[in-house]
Amino acid sequence: MDMSLIARKLGISDSKLLTRKAAELRRLADIQFDSSIIGVGETCKAVICLEIAASRMEVMFDRQLAIKLSGVSEKAYNRSFNSMQNGLGVKNKLDIKALAIQFGCVRLIPFVHRGLSLYKDRFLASLPPSRRSSTDFSRPVFTAVAFYLCAKKQKLKVDKFKLIELAGTSETEYSNVSTSMLDLCFDAFGISREKKDSKQIKGNRELIDALPEKRRLEDGGYSSSDGEEPSAYKKRKQMEKCDQDEWKSAVLKSNKRSNSEAAAKINKSKQTTLDFLKRVPETTADAS
Repeated sequence: MDMSLIARKLGISDSKLLTRKAAELRRLADIQFDSSIIGVGETCKAVICLEIAASRMEVMFDRQLAIKLSGVSEKAYNRSFNSMQNGLGVKNKLDIKALAIQFGCVRLIPFVHRGLSLYKDRFLASLPPSRRSSTDFSRPVFTAVAFYLCAKKQKLKVDKFKLIELAGTSETEYSNVSTSMLDLCFDAFGISREKKDSKQIKGNRELIDALPEKRRLEDGGYSSSDGEEPSAYKKRKQMEKCDQDEWKSAVLKSNKRSNSEAAAKINKSKQTTLDFLKRVPETTADAS
């Protein structure tokens, strides 16, 4: 698809220099790698090149409209964007001050600078001398992770996925850097969660001991039924218990009476049967 046509649909056709820069990036991508291998179509590639050019020239770019024009999902677009950036060797530049202004967290600036400096020193100290010179902290993912962790520590809301998008990185890389920063600089980025041992919690024992009616009798306390009148709640419980006892007693008496009447009926029927059997021979004798 023609680059100028896509730029017109995105509303950035006024900048001829931007369009030429995006076309140059697309030619460079065609030379350096096969975009079809990483699942990037021609239309999507053109849109991504326009976004990369717009970000480098600091031109406003509507990413949601770009995703619609690319013909892929937002997740696929982000993945393709990161792959294209890495393939072209293009790096986004994230400025801490600009991020703080964008997210309304200006007071985070000194915390982020201090945390990043501490992380760099400790990370380099953990490496052998031969590898320290090849370490690259200029990637924007480090700035994005440090900014988010500082915001979280200060209990400020920052959109993590927006930061990932601005850094031009993947969620996996972001998660790996975040884990590394928390491991090496927990004092600067971590949030302590103190967990109390249940065996060490006394559960207001002092308050319980201060109430004599809650103490056991052997500990010097006294029963709540001694001395003062019981409370309304205790009175109601006592009345319910009495009613329940009376109901149980009535049920037991009724069952006992029913059992006695049933036993009497059975005995009477047995006596009737026996009397009838006794009278049969006498009748037969008289007949003979």
